[in-house]
Amino acid sequence: MNFLAHAFLSGDDSEILFGNFVADSIKGSMIDKYSSLVKAGVALHRAIDYFTDTHPVVRQSVSRLQPTFRKYAGVVTDIYFDHYLALHWKQYSAVELQDFASHVYMVLLKRYSLLPPRTKRILPWMIAQNWLVGYANLNDLQRVFNGMSRRTNFDSGMEHAVEFLKDNYPEFESDFKVFFPELRIMCSDYILKNIAH
Repeated sequence: MNFLAHAFLSGDDSEILFGNFVADSIKGSMIDKYSSLVKAGVALHRAIDYFTDTHPVVRQSVSRLQPTFRKYAGVVTDIYFDHYLALHWKQYSAVELQDFASHVYMVLLKRYSLLPPRTKRILPWMIAQNWLVGYANLNDLQRVFNGMSRRTNFDSGMEHAVEFLKDNYPEFESDFKVFFPELRIMCSDYILKNIAH
């Protein structure tokens, strides 16, 4: 899952949200400077990634993409699923998507000094272009994939990911609708068992 899903699945605690959001940029001993709840958010992020990467429905999506996007197929799947989450947001949350996005940006900005360098670099772009809301529409999604394609060391082909999505839209949407409710249950259970205050 990508930025929007990780933030949404963090529950109500801002420290957990922060840790979940920046987890991919925290390497090795970097984690030692963070609070126990931020560390819990990092652990939740890794549990989400493991559940996602090993889920048969997600593997089905990834295999559909692999011939075209090779090792980036998983990344493309994650962003597709954020697209469907943003598109169908009202089915999953009573909070407006823009309000939720503003909350996430504020959580990160308030802790700016604690952000890993990579997150510090992308946060201004994320806020200026409102990525979390923009995932819902294909024009903004195209811009996200174009940026990712420019930043990869190899020819990822991600600039063609929106075109591929349009050609296979119902299949990926169906995969998301089967998978995401199961992921939500997993996260709720994980938070209750491992992080409950």
